[in-house]
Order: sequence, then structure tokens, then C-alpha cells
Amino acid sequence: LLKLGGGGIIRITPMLNPLTMNLHYPFIILAMWGVVMTSTICLRQADLKSLIAYSSVSHMGLVIAASLIQTHWSLTGAITLMIAHGLTSSVLFCLANTNYERTHSRTLLLARGLQLILPLMSTWWLIA
Repeated sequence: LLKLGGGGIIRITPMLNPLTMNLHYPFIILAMWGVVMTSTICLRQADLKSLIAYSSVSHMGLVIAASLIQTHWSLTGAITLMIAHGLTSSVLFCLANTNYERTHSRTLLLARGLQLILPLMSTWWLIA
């Protein structure tokens, strides 16, 4: 749903371009403030799935800011980030489920030291 909203902003914003040329800046600032705030929330998360979810919201703030700039490079970057995020977040949630099946907990404190026990899963975390 996050990527669907980003795609909607990319499609709707060019139609509103003459009316809202100067109104984009407050929304860009708000999107970047959302990126900063959700990133600080990620620093305090103890649950693995909520950490992935909050980081997804943070990345979509970057997509919103880039799509509101409305240049060729920013739209290309926003679309690339949405595609990469769609692939990466699926892998991260799959790895979080694998981690839950191994430890029977989503708490990050209980998942410490798993790179020694499960080196292949740790490699997949780094790749994703």
C-alpha cells in the first residue's frame, strides 16, 4: 500500500503542477521530517517486524519527497526506490519469519548471536 500511494502521487502531481508550484515545498519538508522521525523511532525498536515496517515508512517518505520535486532524475529515483523496496521488504519479512521460527520470538535481543549459529541467514540479511 505504501508503494501504491507513491505511485499515485507520481501520477497526480503533474496534473496539479500549475496550481501548486510553490505549495510543494512544505510537503517536501514534511516528508523529510517524517523520514527523520521514523528513522529515530527505528533506533528504539525491539521488535523485528515493527523495525522493518517503520523503515519502510521512512523509505516511502523519501519517495514522496522525490516525486514532489518532479524532475526526471527525482522521478526515476522514486520509481527505482519503490521497486527496490518492494523486492527488499519481502525478503526482509521472510527472513524475520525465519528468525521467528528459529527463536520463537520477534525480539531483537533474543536474536543476538545468530550469525554464529546460522551464517547463511546472516548473509541473506546483509544482501537484503
